[in-house]
Amino acid sequence: MDITALPARERILLTAHDLFYADGIRATGIDRVIAASGVTKVTFYRHFPSKDDLVRAFLDHRHARWMAWFVDALGRRGAHERAGDAGALLLLADVMAEWFADPAFRGCAFINAVAEVGGSVEGAAERAREHKREMVEVIASLLPAALPARTALAQAAALGVDGAIVKAQMGGAALAREAVDDLRRLLEALATASRPAAAR
Repeated sequence: MDITALPARERILLTAHDLFYADGIRATGIDRVIAASGVTKVTFYRHFPSKDDLVRAFLDHRHARWMAWFVDALGRRGAHERAGDAGALLLLADVMAEWFADPAFRGCAFINAVAEVGGSVEGAAERAREHKREMVEVIASLLPAALPARTALAQAAALGVDGAIVKAQMGGAALAREAVDDLRRLLEALATASRPAAAR
């Protein structure tokens, strides 16, 4: 995507997104973002008075972008048609496998951000919690609406997803495949637990 024609704020934000996600928030200085986005310091600080402001904007942008991808990736695998069937949870393993295979994959931006700046950038941890809450909502939508433990099962599945993300982030295709396999086994167990005893 050629960002040179975009308004300055968007150029800065998209540049920061790529740099923060690839190299880390602390490792990426403001001067680097300014140089890579092709704006002046005056322009940068007009839109983002501090790095913390940019970090918060980055997390908001990343949330919208990742959630849109997540919902789309589930939809491409038939999640809408299978909604209400606990076996639809298994789609999460396929979706994660797709993400882990992306050369740009560097783990979860929200887990990374909390580890890096969660205690020092106001609003960062809250944004991470909101991101995970919305992820749980999407996962819950795969389960039967009348299931008594629907939210609890979705939270367990989300925890498995986060664990797989961290394991895959440790590096290497073999470890990423192992993380997907581990996640699939967990999801199979959760899907089985969600079915009535007579159907098991």
